[in-house]
Amino acid sequence: MRILLIGEYSRLHNSLKEGLIHHGHEVYIIGIGGDVFKDYPVDVSIDSRLFVSGFPRFFARAVNKLFGLNLFSLERALRFLLNFNKFKEYDVVQLIHENALRTLPRTSIFLLKKLLKHNRKLFLLSCSVDSFNMKYAFAGKFKYSVITPLLESPSEISVKRSYLHYDSYATKPFQKLHAYVVANCSGIIASDMDYHIPLEQHPKYKGLIPNPVNSDAIVELPFEIEGKVRIFHGINKRMYLQKGNRFFEEALAIIETKYPNLVEVQTVVSVPYSTYINLYNNCHILLDQVYSFDQGFNALEAMSKGKVVFTGAETEFLAHYKLEKNKVCINAVPDVDALVQELEALILNHDTLKQISKNARRFIEEHHNIKKVAKQYLTVWTEN
Repeated sequence: MRILLIGEYSRLHNSLKEGLIHHGHEVYIIGIGGDVFKDYPVDVSIDSRLFVSGFPRFFARAVNKLFGLNLFSLERALRFLLNFNKFKEYDVVQLIHENALRTLPRTSIFLLKKLLKHNRKLFLLSCSVDSFNMKYAFAGKFKYSVITPLLESPSEISVKRSYLHYDSYATKPFQKLHAYVVANCSGIIASDMDYHIPLEQHPKYKGLIPNPVNSDAIVELPFEIEGKVRIFHGINKRMYLQKGNRFFEEALAIIETKYPNLVEVQTVVSVPYSTYINLYNNCHILLDQVYSFDQGFNALEAMSKGKVVFTGAETEFLAHYKLEKNKVCINAVPDVDALVQELEALILNHDTLKQISKNARRFIEEHHNIKKVAKQYLTVWTEN
């Protein structure tokens, strides 16, 4: 099969591509290589190059503010059209998001119409903030989610600034794009429980396919504790509220004060992905995120290395994978006292730490291996 994957966020499409190539398929990725400080490879980039920094960036923002003309969007659309001959005759086209092309909604609809004329099937992934899960979250149906800080402090200026683009999914232009993609796709796939739950009753939903992780390439690191238990906390400033990092910071302050001779804490802020994945190699415990029901890519790759990860592992996740609580990772909740208790239990029990480390790696190999996950995608793509 010839497969075109459009968009990239957390290395999902790159990992899926590796699995698909293993099964003998031809795969290309187009789009933008990541967000802000991440830089994932794509085969054809349509990202803006003219307005990256300095005066051109200032000029583009000024034009957008004064005249409502988005030069970033226009440049991406132009780069897409200039490369369009490379985007034809595919058996499957998969969008990583409703707005995978990262252009204005009406522009995206125009470009997607061209794609549909020259390719067979279109599929949509729900693996990030989108119309499905935002509608569900704003209706208060999750007990907590990435927008919980906004729901709790809707009038606080700093909070509102962190969530400026979240309201865009309810606007008429974006809803038109959402409706167009849903109407013209052959199916919708979720990558984890946070996206699966809002889609369960959708007529085009094809089910949850776990995030693909190249556990063949990721080496399971030795898990020896000599001296202090090392805790790693990576912060993405842009997603500070959405990830619930403040709960980790407060818990760590208590732990460091209480156990100065037993723990060593390392905190890093907004480092490139290629740097980030190596910085935590020597840690035992990795603090990932609070406001989630399931694990994202950073957590999964750390688990593949045998790290004990504090992340989403809610009851829905446990039921889906038939797991016991805190056996493959630690369910991080927005409660400082609860986080402190979980950290204490591990710091004082190295045998438990080592067992979870082993369980984490086995879990990734069983459920997230790129070859197994690629087969699940191929099944969904070919049966529709």
